[in-house]
Amino acid sequence: MSITAPDAHRATVDDLVYVFDGVFTRAQIEDAVSNARRALEPTATVQTYLPVLVRRYATELLTARAQAEGTHPKPVPEILFVCVHNAGRSQMAAAIAEHLAPGRIHVRSAGSAPTGEINPRVVAVLAERGIDLTAAYPKPLTDSVLHAADVIVTMGCGDECPYFPGKQYLDWDVPDPDGATLEQTRDIRDDIQSRVTSLLRDLNL
Repeated sequence: MSITAPDAHRATVDDLVYVFDGVFTRAQIEDAVSNARRALEPTATVQTYLPVLVRRYATELLTARAQAEGTHPKPVPEILFVCVHNAGRSQMAAAIAEHLAPGRIHVRSAGSAPTGEINPRVVAVLAERGIDLTAAYPKPLTDSVLHAADVIVTMGCGDECPYFPGKQYLDWDVPDPDGATLEQTRDIRDDIQSRVTSLLRDLNL
């Protein structure tokens, strides 16, 4: 028997009420789950997987909010990578950073106008480096993830990325892999990896 949308919603809320017990009220968690669904539903290409993505994204939103409010410990630095669609450059940078410094940083990515799926050439060229991006999905940029970040790296989102005092901002001029050939996408990957490596060294990671 398939799970209906209301049942999936309730199950997600129940799970997150347990996970964030003492941090957020049930009403706050309900709101986060509803916001996650509204953000992802319009661009979801496979509706069957939507409840899973909603749960993952609501968890990210709540964790980021708790970190920003100081109610959730942040044992390692946090880097946020932002581009327009969160389907190529920012996903690539986040995956490479996690691959190079596992456990030493926490990484998020987001888009100012996210699309429905990750660029398949990006998935392919990262797989060549042993990095699995098949479970990733585009996520919209929110104030919570911006507040939670220590370093914010933008790639082509321009003025659509709000500025918050006290954050380290970097703007990388990296080509968009949308419409690029596989070989061009490899060049973009290598450019991003060089930049990520330099950033991690600057952060002593």
